[in-house]
Order: sequence, then C-alpha cells, then structure tokens
Amino acid sequence: MNVTQKKERHLRPRWVDDIPLYLMALPGLLCLLIFSYLPMIGLVMAFQKLDLRKGIFTSPWVGLDNFKFLFYSTDAWVITRNTVCYNAVFIVLNMFLAVLLALLLSELISRKLAKTLQTIFIMPHFLSWPVVAIIAFAFLSANNGFLNKIVAFFGGPERTNWYMEVKPWPLILVVVTMWKGVGYSAIVYLAAISGISQEYYEAAMLDGASKFQQARYITIPHLRFIVGISIILSMAHIFRGDFGLFYNVPMNSGRIFPVTDVIDTYIYRALTYLSNVGMSTAAGLYQSVVGFFMVLIVNWIVTRLDPDSAMF
Repeated sequence: MNVTQKKERHLRPRWVDDIPLYLMALPGLLCLLIFSYLPMIGLVMAFQKLDLRKGIFTSPWVGLDNFKFLFYSTDAWVITRNTVCYNAVFIVLNMFLAVLLALLLSELISRKLAKTLQTIFIMPHFLSWPVVAIIAFAFLSANNGFLNKIVAFFGGPERTNWYMEVKPWPLILVVVTMWKGVGYSAIVYLAAISGISQEYYEAAMLDGASKFQQARYITIPHLRFIVGISIILSMAHIFRGDFGLFYNVPMNSGRIFPVTDVIDTYIYRALTYLSNVGMSTAAGLYQSVVGFFMVLIVNWIVTRLDPDSAMF
C-alpha cells in the first residue's frame, strides 16, 4: 500500500471499512427486528377489546380494563403467590445444586466417566414437558405407579391418587424441575470451572489446602460472575410460570389448583372460555414490564455488592 492509498484510507469514514461486518450482522438484525420488535406493535391489543372484523388499530379502546382480569379475580393472590414462590425456590435450588454438581464433576479423575455423567445429567433438559409428564405419571399413577408400590411395600396405603392430593405437589414440582434443569446448569458452571487456571490449585495444594478449601476460596469466587448473571436473568421470569411444567405434569387436575395454578395456566384456562385476546396480551405485558424492572433492581443490588458480577 503506497502513501496515497494510506492517505485516502485515513480520510474516509471508518464505517466504510466496517461494511463487511455490517453485512455479516444484517441477517441476525433482520431476524431480531422481524420476530422481536415488529410484534411489539400488537401490545396495543392490551388496551382494546379486540374485534377481528375491525382489525387491531380500529378495535374498541377499553383502557386498563383488561388488566383488571389479573388483579380483581378471586384467585389473584393464589396464582401470584404460587408463581413468585415457586420461581424463587427454583432459582435458589437450581443454583445451589448446579454449582454443587459442577464441583463434584470437576473433581472426577476419569475423563471418560466425567463425560458419561455429564451426558446423563444433561439429557433430561432436552425432554419436552409432555414427555416429562408421562414419566411423572409412571411414578404417580394410582393403579400401577412406582411411588404407590414403594409406599405399599413399607406398609402404607396401596392406592393413593396423587393427582388428588394437595400437600405433596409443591415437593413434586420442585423435584421434577430440579431433575430436568440442574444438569444443564451444572454443565454451564462446569465450563466456567474448566477455565480457571490450574496454578491457583497448585499453589493451594502446596499450602496444604483441602478440596473443600480449594472450592471455597478458589472455585466459588471465580464463579461469582456467572452466578450473578444467572440470577439477574432468572429474575426477569419471576412473574412467569413455566406453562409446560404447571399444566402438563399435574395433568390439569382441578383438585390441586391451590398449589399448582400459576399466572400462565390461569390465563390459559380463562381464555379458553372467554376467548379474549386482549386479556392475554395485557397479562403478557404486565409480566414483561415487571420482569424488566426486576432485572434493573437485582442488577443494581448486585452492582452494590459486587460490581464485577453485574450485567451493566
């Protein structure tokens, strides 16, 4: 490159040199625009009584009436309590068990055994909720359920219809969720552990540190960033119940609604009878706005405690 070419390159705007990068990013930006931002125009339905004959922009305006569906129903407190409490338990237990499992897997000497166990633990993550519901039914069936056979073996009642019993379902839902999700989260944490320099552990062993001390003072502190990010992102869904979990696994049994009904399943059942799209849009908007502010609040708290672990 001669002096003239260097001078011309120096004078032209920098974005001209970045045109190939912009072209590479264009497909992703178009997908983001089409599937994430353009549909947000439909949020106007949250404030309308949608009439398909008139269209979205000419349907009658009802203001905040669609939001009253969530706040003035007799079950508003129950579904809100269930949604928030279950998600809080899921976040705490998933993080604790995933980190613990990742620490145990990282200590395995045999790489072949470690890879085999990683595959076994991550497989439930890829099962759909209807398949998980079938597996749960094999345990909970009143006629031939594995759980009833265990209870009968130890002298308990031979036939218990678990889908009509309220008390055990909080524990059942937590166990099913942990079984399905902990393995995937553990692999994520394990990947972060594999990136920690071995020099830290070698120095700790020279100082006589035990495995527990190495995990406490080396591994866990190095995981604080990914743990912080995971908590912040999880808080965005604190007001969203996993529809697949709460609808499929309890088999939509009305007897156990007091402990299995969440905002998403309640809206689905209500809309099945009312067919009011505006109410569904209002509920989704409410959950998204609350999730957005929860992310901001939790990120601010994390920033105050450990600025390096915050998202922004």
